[in-house]
Amino acid sequence: MPSSASRVYQSQKEQPMTESAGPDGLPATRNPYVALAAHIQRLEKADLGDKAALARLSPDQPLRPNEIAALSRALLAAGLEPDNWRPATWQRWALIAHGIALAGHDGKGRLGVQLARAGVAESRVTKLLTARGDAFTQLLPSVLRLLASKGVAPNWHELGPLVLKQDSEREDLQDTEQIRLRIAGAYFSQQARTAAA
Repeated sequence: MPSSASRVYQSQKEQPMTESAGPDGLPATRNPYVALAAHIQRLEKADLGDKAALARLSPDQPLRPNEIAALSRALLAAGLEPDNWRPATWQRWALIAHGIALAGHDGKGRLGVQLARAGVAESRVTKLLTARGDAFTQLLPSVLRLLASKGVAPNWHELGPLVLKQDSEREDLQDTEQIRLRIAGAYFSQQARTAAA
């Protein structure tokens, strides 16, 4: 039986990747990354406390009550149903919400190109893409802070599935490696174009 992370990723693959808004200003798509990013963006005007809680949480640590509340509201607003999630799934979505609160979301560019445009060092990208488990969870927020400091929002259509599939079932390992290779390929291609210019 596929994990809830796999089901979210599979449903995301079936959904169009558009980011157009519906008549009520909410995303017209059911994509969880777009919906979560839109909710977190609305928090800047409506509830700075929830946005701050998401931006400050440490996904590799137990969540505090205010972080659980902010995360739960954000996940529900994004159309996710965390009622029966395992702790590992909560941790992965906490990392995604934390990352979106820190750096935003830009679904129009390739993540590897965004990393190169932000000037993230090759050694840091390589370390991030080869990290697994807790090491990945600890490295990602620092890379996201660097992106945010350069004014570059990452593409969560690529990064989100990578987070969700960390340490997942054997069937997802090949998908995870394909995601890593796509990110690396786009990064190194952009580095080569920049060097040739």
